Amino acid sequence: MFDISLKQHRHDEKINELLARSNSKCELCAAEEGLYVYEVPPDSNGSADQSVLICEVCREQVEVPEKIDVNHWRCLKDSMSAQIPAVQVMAWRLLSHLSSEGWSQDLLDMLYLDDQTLTWAQATSNGASDADVSKHVDSNGAVLAAGDTVTLIKDLNVKGANFTAKRGTAVRGISLVPEKPEHIEGRVNGQQIVILTKFVKKSN
Repeated sequence: MFDISLKQHRHDEKINELLARSNSKCELCAAEEGLYVYEVPPDSNGSADQSVLICEVCREQVEVPEKIDVNHWRCLKDSMSAQIPAVQVMAWRLLSHLSSEGWSQDLLDMLYLDDQTLTWAQATSNGASDADVSKHVDSNGAVLAAGDTVTLIKDLNVKGANFTAKRGTAVRGISLVPEKPEHIEGRVNGQQIVILTKFVKKSN
């Protein structure tokens, strides 16, 4: 079913091209309901080549990382094989975001991007490369990197999970939230949660 929101898009030709390219399915998870045009940042020129067709579920999680459902993105195993740079860029960014998951890192290792597509994938929404954006730092100003271990410096109530992450808890193998230097992700009590960097101290 084609979502009415697409009809509001100005570029009918682009929509038709994306529908034909995707066989009227989400280019990330293959859902057929509630499809939207998503222009891949940074600096998309609005063309079909720099856009993907995605469903409401994917769009919400792409735009609000705090709502990400890790298991939903296992679908990238199939979609990342598409020879479409915009889709590959989205797959690379999402897998990088979830790289603390073993299966995600395995898929990321399998995903080949040519130099131009990799540069695009590594760029942020403001056009800067990963090396140029604000760094993730802990409560003491120490620079954090993906894979680091951090310690919580205060009790944190985890929304929707019905538990409190206790002060002193070690969070191993963190991942950095792209474009949000104040956020990291890590596994606590078996659940992947988003943590503010001001509430952690680097342990290694």
